[in-house]
Amino acid sequence: MVAPTIPGPDSSPEASDIPLPAGATDCHVHLFGPVDRFPYAEGRGYTPPDAPLEHLIALQERLGLSRAVVVQGNAHGYDNAVLLDALARAPSRLRGVAITDEGVDETELRRWDALGMRALRFHIFAPGKAPGYRRGVGLETLRHFTPALRALGWHAQLWCEWSALEAAMPEVLAAAEGIPLVLDHMCRFDPALGLDHPAFALMTRMLAEGRVWVKLSGAYRCSTRVPDYPDVEPMHRALMAANPDQVVWGSDWPHPQMTEATMPNDGRLLNLALRWTPGEGDRQRLFVDNPARLYGF
Repeated sequence: MVAPTIPGPDSSPEASDIPLPAGATDCHVHLFGPVDRFPYAEGRGYTPPDAPLEHLIALQERLGLSRAVVVQGNAHGYDNAVLLDALARAPSRLRGVAITDEGVDETELRRWDALGMRALRFHIFAPGKAPGYRRGVGLETLRHFTPALRALGWHAQLWCEWSALEAAMPEVLAAAEGIPLVLDHMCRFDPALGLDHPAFALMTRMLAEGRVWVKLSGAYRCSTRVPDYPDVEPMHRALMAANPDQVVWGSDWPHPQMTEATMPNDGRLLNLALRWTPGEGDRQRLFVDNPARLYGF
C-alpha cells in the first residue's frame, strides 16, 4: 500500500490575542524530515511534507511560545533520529517523547535522557480498531520499559481513544505502576456523548485523583465544528477544574492526517485554549509550571 500524501499546516497562523505567560510551552508537536536527511519509515500510514525544526521555531516565535515538547511522529516509525537531532540543536527550548521498540537498551535511553528525552509513547486500540499500518507500540512494550522509565524518572505517554479507555486502564495502570501516565488529546473523546459518559467520567476521575495527567490538546480531533470547536470547551474546562496541576496544552502541529478542509489554524487553537482557561493562575499552571515539572525544563 502506498502511504497517502497529507497536507501541511496552515501557513498563516493567527496572532495570539491574549498575553501568554513567560516560558509558555507547547507540549505536543511533531517534526518531519527533511526527508533527504531523515527518511520516512516503510509501512507508514501517511507521507507528510517536511516540517523541520526551523519551521517550528518560526511558528513559536510568531505565537509567543518559548518551549516545545516534540513527540516522535509515526511517519518516522521507530527511528527517532529527527527528534534526537532537534534536541541536540535546541536543548534549552525542547524536550522529547520517543516511540521505540524493545531493541533499544538502557544505555541508549540514558544517552537520550542526557539530550532531553523525557518519555516514551504507547498506543492502545480498542479491539478491531487498530489501523492497518505500522503505528506505535502497545501494552507489552510498556511493560518491558516500565523499569527503565522508573529508573530514569520518565513518564509514559498514552494514545488511547475513549472507546478503549475503560477496558484498557486497569492493565495500563498496573503496567505503569510507579511512573507518571499522560493521556494524549483528551482521549479523542466525542463531546456528542456528553460529559457524563463513563469514559469521560473515568478520565476526569483519574485526573482528579492524580493518577494520570491529561493533554488538553487535539480539540480538532474531537470535534467537527470547525474552526472554534465550541463543543470541546466544556471538556477542556471540566478537565482543567478536575486537577489544574496535572494538565498541559499542546497544538499537535503540524497536524498529521488532517484534510485541507479540517486543518486547524495554530494561532486560533492557542487563542481558544487561552479563552477556555480563565484566570492568570490557571494559565500559568497550564502553559508554564506544569510543563516545567513534567518535562524538566
